[in-house]
Amino acid sequence: MDSYYRIIKRPLITEKSTLQKEMNNQLAFEVDRRANRIEIKKAVEKIFKVQVVEVRTMNYRGKRKRLGRSVGRKPHWKKAVVTLKPGQKIDFFEGV
Repeated sequence: MDSYYRIIKRPLITEKSTLQKEMNNQLAFEVDRRANRIEIKKAVEKIFKVQVVEVRTMNYRGKRKRLGRSVGRKPHWKKAVVTLKPGQKIDFFEGV
């Protein structure tokens, strides 16, 4: 892939991901659908300057949505759960 910033699209800040961050030192990201685990690991290590132990990925199909009579679809997307080395952390909204 070209750039590390094209691989990592955005962090997923949900109730479940917050619990994973506190208990297991894991973070969730929405990533490019074509990226593999090795590319995701390198991107997280370079962008956030942390050490990654494990990367797990999941592919999600886009949901069907209706607006009146027309039916559309949200895009398919990929989620990556990244486990950081003990003692490492990334602060997104700490102190806000």
